[in-house]
Amino acid sequence: MFEDFESAEVDTGEARIFIRRGGSGSGLLLLHGFPQTHLMWRDVAPRLVKDFTVICADLRGYGQSSCPPSAADHAPYAKRAMAGDLVRLMDRLGFQRFHLAGHDRGGRVAYRLALDHPDRVDRLAVLDIVPTADVWDRADARLALGYWPWSLLAQPEPLPEAILAAAAGAIVDNALSGWGSSPRAFPAEVRQAYVQALRDPAHIHAICEEYRAAASLDREHDRTDREAGRRIACPLLSLWSDHGALAEWYADDGGPLGLWRNWADDVSGKAMPGGHFFPEELPAETAKILGDFLAGH
Repeated sequence: MFEDFESAEVDTGEARIFIRRGGSGSGLLLLHGFPQTHLMWRDVAPRLVKDFTVICADLRGYGQSSCPPSAADHAPYAKRAMAGDLVRLMDRLGFQRFHLAGHDRGGRVAYRLALDHPDRVDRLAVLDIVPTADVWDRADARLALGYWPWSLLAQPEPLPEAILAAAAGAIVDNALSGWGSSPRAFPAEVRQAYVQALRDPAHIHAICEEYRAAASLDREHDRTDREAGRRIACPLLSLWSDHGALAEWYADDGGPLGLWRNWADDVSGKAMPGGHFFPEELPAETAKILGDFLAGH
């Protein structure tokens, strides 16, 4: 995996961010979701290196990146803080402006970065998400039962930490097989890497803090921006699973595109014929769509 990519650990001041880097050209930062790490891009990133310098990063608290101490209000794991890591990361790597794509939790960091640092992002792709405040505003039993990490991992410590520590394998297996994706998309070594990343107590706590921040500060930041009329300035691509939650739950809002058009003027996108983890199921198709969008086609 990641042949011809170099690996590095970059000190961003508040965290040490692990990356894989390959290719040449304008910068493209790829961000992963839960329960993944940067490995989710293993078959997408090599298809993009001919046109971009591709950086696959582990978010703070995930994978091989460090776990800064948290706080009572969970601010060190709010998407605003995580986005700050990545702006400083790209500064260290020499990219004043760059393209940005994120899946799941990484998508939430990505659009927060675009809102907070509009002068840094040329084009933004968000994969299988809608904005965090919109999710919570429309939350019902389907979210509580279908996407249990939102409510379970946001509970006060130490309950969710204890559950993750005791059942990392079951957590990964449930996610990878229960959100519409084919288990065949995850080789044994990738599944094991995801499980291993959930067995370190510091990372377990950091991930729970990130979900706690999503249920509190991230919602507040979104609502404050919405009330102030702040919008995403760059072109935005939304891709989502054609048989997942986003394809069904938000039909009354015009689907994912309808929700994102409340946040950005230049919005395009489509449903993908896979489950929630479609970048791992459909890497060639995902890379082609991302490459065309990022190139302005």
